[in-house]
Amino acid sequence: MLEPLQMRAPSKRWLALASIVLVSTASLAWSYSRLRRSGNIEGAPALKQKAEGKRQKAEFASSDRVSKTELVDSDNDGIPDIIELHTYQDRDSFRRWFTAIAETQFYQLSDQWNAEQRDCAGLARFAIREALRRHDRVWFQKTGPGYETIAADVGEFDLDHNPLGEKIFRTDFGSFDETDLRNGRFSEFADGRSLKNFNSVFVTRDRREAQPGDLLFFYQPWVQKFPYHVMIFLGAPHVSPNGANDWVVYHTGSSPIDKGTVKKVELSVLDHHPDPRWRPVESNKNFLGFYRLKILQ
Repeated sequence: MLEPLQMRAPSKRWLALASIVLVSTASLAWSYSRLRRSGNIEGAPALKQKAEGKRQKAEFASSDRVSKTELVDSDNDGIPDIIELHTYQDRDSFRRWFTAIAETQFYQLSDQWNAEQRDCAGLARFAIREALRRHDRVWFQKTGPGYETIAADVGEFDLDHNPLGEKIFRTDFGSFDETDLRNGRFSEFADGRSLKNFNSVFVTRDRREAQPGDLLFFYQPWVQKFPYHVMIFLGAPHVSPNGANDWVVYHTGSSPIDKGTVKKVELSVLDHHPDPRWRPVESNKNFLGFYRLKILQ
């Protein structure tokens, strides 16, 4: 009786082992099939890389479309929308920085203002550019003493990170086209004529309607090289306020024998300038009036 039992025992063990092998094989087959569906087998990295490439290409195309959308001139004023300041806060911040930087040049010239560009239009260009930068610790160190934080930075536009670089001044008539960036219609430089004709719009000849940051233009046609002269309207000054709100700051202009200087004065004082051609009054035909930068429109 013992012998038949001993002969049957190995058969049961083999059956159990066979069952384990079958279950394991089925499990492996199921796992392999699942891995193939999820793309995690050999060859899947290439597929994933291809898919990632398509995704990046689509994102690049989308980014390119956004860039082209930003470089449009919806109001046909010659200035691309990306430069224009669309919110009240940004316009106010720009005006505060612009006027404060220009006024500070009266007290101490910044080393960052190129000595070769120190004239009336150069003061406006310098203050415009610096007002559109990020005013961090590095900026204060570079610009020099006498500056303090007076407003939030302009949020919509950063001069150091934008498609136009520092070439933010228009130099010709017409609405904006992307070819303008390649044919010289935008430049780092703009004289008084270019600031008036292509980068600002007439507002008024009445100082009561002017806002801080507006530009005053004078035209002296007999001065052949620089017939246009520009001043920056401060309104109430940032430094040494006296209650008056008709202050302007300007550079007198330079010549081969005179480097000129920055002046800060009240319009009520200029009203009595010894030379009537420099009086900012409506009766003076050489006074063209107050103009507002297009980026503030």
